[in-house]
Amino acid sequence: MSDASQPVFQIQRMYLKDLSLEIPGAPRIFLEQEGPAVEISIDSTYEPLTETIHEVTLTCTVTTKIGADKIVFLVEAKQAGIFEIRNIPGEQMPIVLNVVCPNVIYPYLRANIADVVSRAGFPPIHLAEINFEAMYQQKLMQQGAPQGGPQLIVPGRAN
Repeated sequence: MSDASQPVFQIQRMYLKDLSLEIPGAPRIFLEQEGPAVEISIDSTYEPLTETIHEVTLTCTVTTKIGADKIVFLVEAKQAGIFEIRNIPGEQMPIVLNVVCPNVIYPYLRANIADVVSRAGFPPIHLAEINFEAMYQQKLMQQGAPQGGPQLIVPGRAN
């Protein structure tokens, strides 16, 4: 196999695309004694920038509440990576974009969320490890695709 046909997977850049922190009840919320419930949602999207360059973005929303409606704080973060991906067989691209790239990005997202929550005066939120392959397979099943159904991958949408 010549060098020109060797598979290439390179991180071009990691960056924090968007970060938002809201503490609607500050400063009184810091006087609360009750521990909040934490809700976390994570999604992954990707977009081709060129034929071989792709941006993959993980979006995470962390909502902490006391009771049903008193928000302690809300964090929304988008951590992105730009990847050069060449000479990967077409049937493997969905796995690279939905599993491999998110696994590379996720530690940066976790660190940024823990940091911003800590800087806001709260104990840091340490996000648990995520199995992005299981998450991807679950999305495929929800869409009614057979497992590994790359034909359903639509650039710019979570898959």
